[in-house]
Amino acid sequence: MTNTNFSANEKHYPRVLSIAGSDSGGGAGIQADLKTFSALGCYGMTAITAITAQNTQGVRAIHGVPPDILQAQIDAVIEDIGADAVKIGMLHAPEVVSVVAQAIRRHGLKNIVLDPVMVATSGDRLIAQETVQVLVQELFPLAIVITPNLDEAELLLGHPIEGIDGLEPAARELQALGAPSVLLKGGHLPGNEVVDVLLQPGQLVQRLASSRIESRNVHGTGCTLSSAIAAYLALGLALPQAVSQARAYILQAIAAGADVRTGHGHGPLNHGHAPMAMQILSAPR
Repeated sequence: MTNTNFSANEKHYPRVLSIAGSDSGGGAGIQADLKTFSALGCYGMTAITAITAQNTQGVRAIHGVPPDILQAQIDAVIEDIGADAVKIGMLHAPEVVSVVAQAIRRHGLKNIVLDPVMVATSGDRLIAQETVQVLVQELFPLAIVITPNLDEAELLLGHPIEGIDGLEPAARELQALGAPSVLLKGGHLPGNEVVDVLLQPGQLVQRLASSRIESRNVHGTGCTLSSAIAAYLALGLALPQAVSQARAYILQAIAAGADVRTGHGHGPLNHGHAPMAMQILSAPR
């Protein structure tokens, strides 16, 4: 039974649900998501799609959670606690995508941030080929924004993206696949400047640029950015402001963790570099 109705005078935390895989190394996946939600003053919840055995050097094994258990996790959280925003990460199989899409429709979930996780920082493939088309068909139209990096966008589009000038047309191609808004991340392009583009319906492309921060500790950057966007949406920001604030947070997290050694490969960000107190809202959004 759904129990997410609150009276106007009841206080609650901004609630963010992560539907994603678990990273045993703690740098990405639901572990990074929960650290991000907490750092930004939100109450984090999870529905685990897969368990991975991984560390800073790579992924050793992936064990998918049965779809009925994934559905049960989502239903249990939403029917009792509810969610102001949802971040979706690793969905490794078509039936998993379908379960998530059905849950979004069944519960009328809003502020869906879809990070189409396909390749880990280490280069390990995290999604089956047959899942990609189902992801596009079923989840793209339900998301408020998708947040692919360059590799993921190229996999989705089936062709390379050439340089910064290729980001805007690629974002338009991704939007044509059914996503209302697209944040295409250009961090994998060479150069001293990192350029992302945000494309919203009926608007000019917004170019977001920042100086590149040299660091080996970039494991979980995509998970962290999408989680930060979801957190700021849960806090009531509009999408452009949520994206801008999330980029600022992740840049600071990269800088704060650049000189720290964790493991022997790509280490994590410093998610807790400037934690906010848990926010309290007067009524659900």
